[in-house]
Amino acid sequence: MYRILQNFIYLLPLILFLACASEKQDVETRNMDRFIDNLMKEMTLEEKIGQLTLYSSFMDETGPFMNEDYLDYIRVGRVGAVFNAYTTEYTREIQRIAVEETRLGIPLLFGYDVIHGHRTIFPMPIGETATWDLEMIEQSARYAAQEATAEGLNWTFSPMIDVTRDPRWGRIAESSGEDPLLASLVGRAKIRGYQGDDLSQPNTMLATAKHFAAYGFPQAGRDYHTVDISELTLRNVVLPAFKAAAEEGVATYMTSFNDLFGVPASGSNFLLNEVLRNEWGFDGFVVTDYTSINEMVPHGFARDDKHAGELAINAGVDMDMQGSVYHDYLEELVDDGKVNEETIEKAVRRILTLKYKLGLFEDPYRYNDKDREETMIMTLEIMDFARDFARKSVVLLKNEENTLPLSDDVRSLALIGPMADNQRDMIGSWSAAGDYAKSVTLRKGLENRLGTNARINYAQGTTVNGTDRSGFSQAIAAARNSDAVIMALGEEYWQSGEAASRSDISLPGVQEELFDEIIKLGKPVVVIIMSGRPLTIGNVDEKADAILYAWYLGTTTGDALADVMFGDYNPAAKLPVTFPRNVGQIPIFYYAKNTGRPESEIKFTSKYLDVPNTPLYPFGYGLSYTTFGYSDITLSSDQLPMDGELKATLSVTNTGDRFGEEVVQFYTRQLVGSVTRPLKELKNFQKIGLEPGETKEVVFTISAADLAFYNAQNELKAEPGAFHLFIGASSADVKKAAFTLLSK
Repeated sequence: MYRILQNFIYLLPLILFLACASEKQDVETRNMDRFIDNLMKEMTLEEKIGQLTLYSSFMDETGPFMNEDYLDYIRVGRVGAVFNAYTTEYTREIQRIAVEETRLGIPLLFGYDVIHGHRTIFPMPIGETATWDLEMIEQSARYAAQEATAEGLNWTFSPMIDVTRDPRWGRIAESSGEDPLLASLVGRAKIRGYQGDDLSQPNTMLATAKHFAAYGFPQAGRDYHTVDISELTLRNVVLPAFKAAAEEGVATYMTSFNDLFGVPASGSNFLLNEVLRNEWGFDGFVVTDYTSINEMVPHGFARDDKHAGELAINAGVDMDMQGSVYHDYLEELVDDGKVNEETIEKAVRRILTLKYKLGLFEDPYRYNDKDREETMIMTLEIMDFARDFARKSVVLLKNEENTLPLSDDVRSLALIGPMADNQRDMIGSWSAAGDYAKSVTLRKGLENRLGTNARINYAQGTTVNGTDRSGFSQAIAAARNSDAVIMALGEEYWQSGEAASRSDISLPGVQEELFDEIIKLGKPVVVIIMSGRPLTIGNVDEKADAILYAWYLGTTTGDALADVMFGDYNPAAKLPVTFPRNVGQIPIFYYAKNTGRPESEIKFTSKYLDVPNTPLYPFGYGLSYTTFGYSDITLSSDQLPMDGELKATLSVTNTGDRFGEEVVQFYTRQLVGSVTRPLKELKNFQKIGLEPGETKEVVFTISAADLAFYNAQNELKAEPGAFHLFIGASSADVKKAAFTLLSK
């Protein structure tokens, strides 16, 4: 009894603190609810509908049409939010109209596509995911929020957590790749970075989980196209990242353009009410993508815009982006008895709640601080981070005979290719308010690194697209007169991203012809590829001495690449997506299922006649300037109780001669299930750093919850039975062990 009393006395301060904190939170919630209740009593139906309307300003265009009257609508309380507007001066004036010229003075939200940085541009999301560094990804979102909120923004349409298996789809550039777990963890990290732990702080902003749902599975890889997948695929592959976003407290969701189960997402009661609100308990608001309510008409799901508005609001869409459907028809729909005013009021309350949490009712100009705008954008701290983040995103795909890193003793380098001295393409697509005139090209980065110690013989050689070969001779001469050759190839920024699907994902134009001509000279050739998607680069892989996949690295591209090429940083990035050998293999992804006739030497099995089933580069693949040795796996037991845990341990040794980082990846396979199961599934990973000769023990813990999946009855359950467990350097390079999950 004395010990119990002692423990109680010890814990009493903590108990009192938690009780006080809870009481304070309850008081704040009651005050907020009272404020919103009183405000909504004063609002007309027209003003309520105004809160559900989002219009674009003319500062940027991110969709098919604009609304010229948005300022007039703001003046009469018919707009709740504005997007594509930034800078302190510009947003302050628009906010002033809303606050000072309307009857109730309700402040606006200001949204923008802050996807991979705001003014300082970081690597494209597919590239940042290649770091497998969740702390850096979170920090990049925090810096992006710092810059964006300093310019009047308080809402970002990010993170995009669409899982995709199709590199033809242009928006793979904005994604985290093909894996549900990796997309979930990256999404969580970015939400934490944008929103922080207190939305009332002026350097935080609302995050948006998009696109809900299955946008990354369009037929033929064509943007906006039909999606036709099973509910099992939806539940096990697509939705985990969105559910993780809800658990992380994301403020808003954005609907996708596609249909799912024959219903456009902006009219899907299943997605927005049954799953998002009822199953997951989401209490923020849902916004459409650009005019996606209107698009239910050409989908053939709605008769006209008015009918589309009825379908959307009743399905759970709170805010209409740019389509004017709610603005034009919601009041009529209430009068017609097609929409209950209570449905509108619920949507309004969700929006007003987030405006309150941002502190906009307390100070509508809190995001219009000129001092912050002048001192918190593109700071030295952010630029240093951007350079480190960029170099950690570069994947070393090939390095024959240790071609890389280049020696400081090199006296002449040929720098060839259309991406070598190209500022615009360095920051990629969806580069927000980024100023490409401030981006560091590869040529400039090499000059910064080498100074006068080496001669750089630069020749563009050709353009990214087109058939101009007139520069080939100059490029060949530059290569012939140099000790080594760097070729910078890739896609132009607009060739990946939204509305940028490609049926042929090889290097565009005549870049590959130029590459073949340079290879004939017999010089060491390092190829750097800049792109927002995996490209089919089998010829380059066969012939180049070294390949660096650089995606689009952002503002500090050139300096980051110079760091990697000369060994100031040892690459450690791993692919977040499988690279096909050719487009005929697409879709190709690591967690495919077996068939009843798996590939073998006999004829009647599942294989191609002209290419192996294996990819060019597997998911999780990436080389280093050092080497790593993996021990065999030791299990704490070969049996896992349904209510217990199992530990898997191995040792990783740096067997090379320089410091390196390694992403140690942990996969499982269930051998038999009530439905067929994938060959591998990523369950965890650890990124470790090792000095030469150093060994570290890596331990992964797994429980039955980690093995649960949605079965044919859409129940999330773990099933007892035999499992394989894999740990290694990629999905294709692993050590293996076995265990059994026991029934209760």
